[in-house]
Amino acid sequence: MTELSLAGSRIRAGIWEGVLTGGAMTPKVEVLHLERPLEGVRVSDFSGHPGQWTIQMPIPVQALNDGVQTFVVYDTVTGTKLGHFTVLMGEVLENDIRTELDLLRAELDLLKRAFRRHCIETAS
Repeated sequence: MTELSLAGSRIRAGIWEGVLTGGAMTPKVEVLHLERPLEGVRVSDFSGHPGQWTIQMPIPVQALNDGVQTFVVYDTVTGTKLGHFTVLMGEVLENDIRTELDLLRAELDLLKRAFRRHCIETAS
């Protein structure tokens, strides 16, 4: 039996997606949030990639709250943890370094535009 591995996860339009590799048969997986299984998990063949499957799951609105929300992906046949994904939201992130970096980038873009505009106006 080949061990499954999870890679390439992303969230797009409220749907988490990942790629499972390994095994000869379509894997059976579940996603848990706060130790409760979530509904809507779909596993399908990854077109043109034998031995790989796409996994998709809509993130339930009820699971989106302030703070850090972790979702854990398990192989239901072996009970093995395949991976996890995390959603960070709300005021808890206000002092987070990533939030600060995004704010600094936005301010830098604003300064670059103002500087370029100033250079064009003074060059004339």
